[in-house]
Amino acid sequence: MGDYLIPDLKLPEQDLLCFGKYGRLRKNYLKNYKRGIYSSLLISGRLNEHLHEIDVQAKEQVEFIMKQLMIREEVTEQLKADDQMKWVGAMNNIKARAEEIVFSEIIYA
Repeated sequence: MGDYLIPDLKLPEQDLLCFGKYGRLRKNYLKNYKRGIYSSLLISGRLNEHLHEIDVQAKEQVEFIMKQLMIREEVTEQLKADDQMKWVGAMNNIKARAEEIVFSEIIYA
């Protein structure tokens, strides 16, 4: 344009992959605290793929940890039938602990 050379930059085509809670948390973390990694992934067109992989990995890890904690703490279907409120409290506690582990090891790493 006139005396200025303005580059015509375009992002590469990206697959529209869906990601959930953990992918959104990872994106927010990268955007706010790891700007270099975020920019690199965005410019290379791998951001959605990365977020989808993190989301899938985090979901699988939360489910695995929850199963292990349920076995260790003997939270069973029998407990659910006998005392629902105790079962709900135990499950909420287990899920919160599993997510904290995943947050520290996967999302915020």
